[in-house]
Amino acid sequence: MSKKVQEFNEYRSKMNEKILETDNKVIKRIFNLDTNVYAAGHLPVKTKELLGLVASTVLRCDDCIAYHLDTAYKNGVTKEEMMETMSVATLVGGTIVIPHLRRAVEFWEALEEQE
Repeated sequence: MSKKVQEFNEYRSKMNEKILETDNKVIKRIFNLDTNVYAAGHLPVKTKELLGLVASTVLRCDDCIAYHLDTAYKNGVTKEEMMETMSVATLVGGTIVIPHLRRAVEFWEALEEQE
């Protein structure tokens, strides 16, 4: 596994565990909603992850972008599909999201290195 991907996943898991250990009902419900909204439904998981990727890019959340890239990659999204999705995000978000596009491409390359 790429060091970049491994570090991201380990940190995310560790901190999510610490957060959930606080047993805060609101936070637990938000985490649960997040899990459930990306489950298969009328839209397939792949589509939902790409929607999440666009929203995360427009909102300029690098952690969210990495998460959705990782999950999209695991759900069979191709580099071409990812780049097309990021083109929508860049159009909607404007040029201010270009630095996030750069980091997204770098993270995607780290995902590809895992193979």
